[in-house]
Amino acid sequence: MSTNSEWKGVPISQIIGSNSPWGAPEFPLVQPAYNHSVLYHIPASGAQLDRPPKPQIGREKWDHDHVRMPFSSHSLYPVENSVGETHLKKRWEMIQEALSRPIRNTEELANAILSYNTKFKNKWKFRSLYELFEEHLEAEETKYFFDVTLPEMSKLALALPQLIQSPIPLLKQNKNHSISLSQQQISSLLANAFFCTFPRRNSTKRDSEYASYPYFNFSTLFECSPSDHILEKLKCICHYFRRVCTNVPAGALTVRRRAGAAGGAGAWRACAARLGALRVHADCARTIEDAHGLIQVDFANKFLGGGVLNYGSVQEEIRFMICPELMISMLFTESLKPNEALMIIGCEQYSKYSGYGHSFQWAGAHEDDTPRDSSGRRRCAVLAIDAAPVARRRREHSAPAVLRELDKAWIGFSFFTGDAAGPHFPGVATGNWGCGAFGGSAPLKLLIQMMALARAGRHLAYYTFGDVQFRDDIVRVHDLLARHDVTVGQLYELILKFCDEDIEKLNIFTFLEQTLEKKGCSNNLQRETYGGETENYELPLSVVQDLNRSPDMFTTDDDIEFITPSTIKLQSQETETTHKDKDSSEKLAINQNKILTSKREVAENTEPFSQTSRLFDEMEKLDNDSGKLNLNANQKSMFENKTAKYETVMEIDDNLQTNISPNDKKKLAKKITDYFSKKPI
Repeated sequence: MSTNSEWKGVPISQIIGSNSPWGAPEFPLVQPAYNHSVLYHIPASGAQLDRPPKPQIGREKWDHDHVRMPFSSHSLYPVENSVGETHLKKRWEMIQEALSRPIRNTEELANAILSYNTKFKNKWKFRSLYELFEEHLEAEETKYFFDVTLPEMSKLALALPQLIQSPIPLLKQNKNHSISLSQQQISSLLANAFFCTFPRRNSTKRDSEYASYPYFNFSTLFECSPSDHILEKLKCICHYFRRVCTNVPAGALTVRRRAGAAGGAGAWRACAARLGALRVHADCARTIEDAHGLIQVDFANKFLGGGVLNYGSVQEEIRFMICPELMISMLFTESLKPNEALMIIGCEQYSKYSGYGHSFQWAGAHEDDTPRDSSGRRRCAVLAIDAAPVARRRREHSAPAVLRELDKAWIGFSFFTGDAAGPHFPGVATGNWGCGAFGGSAPLKLLIQMMALARAGRHLAYYTFGDVQFRDDIVRVHDLLARHDVTVGQLYELILKFCDEDIEKLNIFTFLEQTLEKKGCSNNLQRETYGGETENYELPLSVVQDLNRSPDMFTTDDDIEFITPSTIKLQSQETETTHKDKDSSEKLAINQNKILTSKREVAENTEPFSQTSRLFDEMEKLDNDSGKLNLNANQKSMFENKTAKYETVMEIDDNLQTNISPNDKKKLAKKITDYFSKKPI
């Protein structure tokens, strides 16, 4: 199926929100509330894009519920005097003294940072900083950094008490809360992280106060061995500060943590949203950050940022490097629980890049022309959802693991949708979530994300990062699910069935194809698989038994009614009841319409099935007489969350029975689900 075209499926223009960022619906605007802390003053006229907004005034808080700020009067540090006596000194005074002096080279920078972090004097070696400025960069670049950029960074860091005048709450676990900051405030906070000024954020002990939070001081990055991709990350950081010190950004950014419940396995089994209603765009050439106007997924670590301040240089770390404002979430976001997601609205991209992992490179400046919303935020939404690390494939393909990922994805994808899903919500740009360092299976994660999106009422733009074969597989499996009108609940059951089989030998896409399309064929099949190879595939015994039991694989014995000569009489009472419940009857007819039409065409054009043709003629007659079936009903809206049940009793006039042969009676005695199957009776 592979071709040279870059994308398959629907055009990106059909994914809502993708035509242009300013054409997509806005997310909720910045408004102070009990669950929304706004750290800047919102102008009466709304967004004020010509200059940074003023800070919101509040009262300092030094406790376990708020960020402990470097300038707090409670931030004290032990200092030893000339005679060996130790006394406590206000740490901010030490920081001011160190950053107010000229810093002309890497050694002086390291000494300045260590002057208020004396505990690490014999531990921090600043290896990557020395390599960058003393060996890697041209002399002119190094001189510009220390002569121009670094002095402005020092001023920006020391301006923190004036820029942050109200406490920053911690986004703790199971807490639905938002924090909005100006880009100028963020730049000052990040400058302090560069100079490693935040108290209690350097400890690596498991019982430390911030053990459940990401690292935020940049010391961890400075301590990395100076491999090429580490130096390239430092270039991104230096470029960001050069930009914000030269031209102060005037916009804002919102971080929102969401905790919730997806309803468990029961909710997924009962979900009637159809995979065919999901629009799918699969692209192997572009990247997630190119999907302007869509919600862009961050393949997050439960500790936000992952290894961005360490050795990591994959999807999340790269995104945080080219958009350093995303790192502000690491200051106050506790590690994510399985029922939580985080959305960041308003980040700006400052750098271009190339490569991935160890080949990552800074590729120059990026001028972000993404428009702003009414609150002054860039129209860019980054959704952080963390997949579970996979130790063994068998564990990933277990019912609890599948449920965990479904719930996690849905918590994120249903952000700001309220209780009702609908096609007016922007689509989601994602890819092989949890399939890199976390070791997940891309086919399984694709299906999980498709299910969560269908339930949330959002469309899918999937980026395979150069994998042409998988791009084609995505469209192929979606077409398969759409062709068989598979619901989220039905796919959930199929995935659980697959998990019970020998997953080491099976491909889940091939399993779905065999299960959905080869019900009437031999159990031993040979065909082209989704990987492009040919394999001998034997349907699992449990699936064969299910398929032999009923031609409708999604119907259980308890749901089946049989047609026998004694039960195909038209009952006047049932007709009366049907008229009373006309709406319900019409909904049933919607789902029957296409199937009935298809079966009539087969029956009328096939000699051996003349009795079947008569059966449908009689049913149409009943439709006209009793109003039970409305074969001309309109189809439902594409994101209808409820579906008519495939349960009815076919009632046929007595005079039909008298002309039916014994063979034909056997055919008519098939299960009611035969009436809805694609195979003629």
